[in-house]
This record gives sequence, structure tokens and C-alpha cells, in this order.
Amino acid sequence: MIRSMTGFARAERATPAGVLTWELRGVNHRYLEASLRLPEELRAAESTFRQAIATVARRGKIDATLTLRPTAGTTRELSLDEPLLDRLIEAASQLQRRLGPAGHVDAVDLLRWPGVVTEPARDPGPLLAAARQLLDEALTGFATSRAAEGTRIAGMLASRAATLLQLVETVVARLPEVQARIRARLQERLTQLGSEVNPERIEQEIAILLQKMDVAEELDRLRSHVTELHDAIASGEAVGRKLDFLMQEFNREANTLSSKSQDIETTRAAVEIKVLVEQMREQVQNVE
Repeated sequence: MIRSMTGFARAERATPAGVLTWELRGVNHRYLEASLRLPEELRAAESTFRQAIATVARRGKIDATLTLRPTAGTTRELSLDEPLLDRLIEAASQLQRRLGPAGHVDAVDLLRWPGVVTEPARDPGPLLAAARQLLDEALTGFATSRAAEGTRIAGMLASRAATLLQLVETVVARLPEVQARIRARLQERLTQLGSEVNPERIEQEIAILLQKMDVAEELDRLRSHVTELHDAIASGEAVGRKLDFLMQEFNREANTLSSKSQDIETTRAAVEIKVLVEQMREQVQNVE
């Protein structure tokens, strides 16, 4: 079954470092384009996360966001560089002696100085492992979401294709009547001219004209395209580009059918076919 490029998934897990949350959003795109937003401590694993995303998606624009939210019980150890702080305090005192009250430096400003307060390096291994496992969980939900949307699109395509095929069969059934009407009209015009014409030459000219107006080949190709559409839907592969090309072929045959038509009902059927093709084309844009 085909898959849509549109999907959403969210997965969350509590860890000793806080709550990890993955959010995945996908929309249609010509190629696979993954945009990742990660916590600073996990940026080094971006390529790993990209490879994981590529295992479940071949096309689509995917926004993947990983957040780490400290919980109420999460403690963060902080270290104070006292020698650096002492030097800053001495410098601040000198500044205040020279400038007076205008040179006052707040204690919080001293703590904000780079390197005064540091957080001990934390082993990223456990956090990375948890984030990678959680991504697998989110990707499973993401794939399920895309598959469900793909099933909906497949149903819509099959329904429109069935209606299109009914229109084709209606036109096929009318072909003998249309050809007989064209023949009768030509013979009537020749009779009105009142000139004697070789009957064999008349038949040759009628045959040539009927051949130019014949739409049987276009109808056969439309039937063939419907079969190709069903085969593509059932393939289970990434067939979005193939379906897009198939819609162009559908439209080309419908246009030719309309231009050759000498019958109002056939013209009306050609217009309805083009409407159905346009509806299918819009949905095909979302197929992976």
C-alpha cells in the first residue's frame, strides 16, 4: 500500500537527566529533507538521528525536534571557580574605588562571568542511548501515521479511477453509434451537393475521416493507465513520482479524447475525466 509524506508522531520518556520528547512532523517534498532541532548535549549525534529517519522515509520534508526538560526532582551539580571569582571581586573593588557608586558590580553579574559557574561534564552515553531508543518509538508512530494517510489516499485514487473507467466504457459503448452518425452526416452532405461522385472514393474519404476521429486508441490507453495505477498502489513501494507521471499521461489522453470528439456526450465524458485526473493529481502530490 502507498504511504503519504504527511504524518505526525510524538514520543516522551523520563530519564535521570530529565524528560526527553521527540516530535516528528512530515509534509510533502520532492526529496527527503530532514530538519533537526536538538539539545546542545546531543548535537554530536545528529548524523545518527538522520540515518534513523532515512530508514523509514524516502521523500518528504520532516521536522524532527528533540527536547530535554528538567523535572522537579532533577538536580544539577554546579561548580564555582573560586580563584577566578576572587580575581573578579578584586577587579570589581578597584573599579568601585575609582568610580564610586557608579562602579558598583552586582554579585549576580559576577556569577554570569564566563567560567565562574560551570556544570560538571556529564557522560552523554546514557542520554544518547535513551534518545535513540525514543526516536525509534517515534518513528514507528510516524510510519503508522503516514501509512494510515496513504490508505486514505489509495481509497480516494481507487474510487476516482473506478469512476474514470466507467466513463471510458460509456464512451466505448457509444463508438458504433457515433461513427454511424458521422458516416450518415457525410453522405447527406454529398447528396446535397448533387454531384456524382465515385462511391468507392466516397468510402475511402469516409474511412480516412473516421480514422482521424477515432478515439479507440486513447480509450485503450486510459484503461491501461487505470491498471498501472492499481498496480502502483498495491506495490508497497515509494511510487509518488511514478504516479505523478501517470497523472500526466491520463491528462494527455483525456485532452486528445476531447479534441477528437465529434459527439457531445463524448466531450462531456472527456471533461469529467479531466476533473477526476486533477483530483487524483492533487492527492498524488502527497504520496511518498
